[in-house]
Amino acid sequence: MSVIGAGLAAIGAGIGIGLIGGKAMEAIARQPEAQGKIQASALILAALVEAVALFAIVVSLIK
Repeated sequence: MSVIGAGLAAIGAGIGIGLIGGKAMEAIARQPEAQGKIQASALILAALVEAVALFAIVVSLIK
């Protein structure tokens, strides 16, 4: 069962990071002058999603 949890965490992280990237590209297309702020925010959000996913993988493998 722990392998299923690790897989779900990885899939969820991939989907989350993909959505962040897609929405960031849409925002940059709408407001090109805010590119730096949008990229910085997207990078921070992607790092947070990845951290939560790694935490979920560790927890699922421990149980």
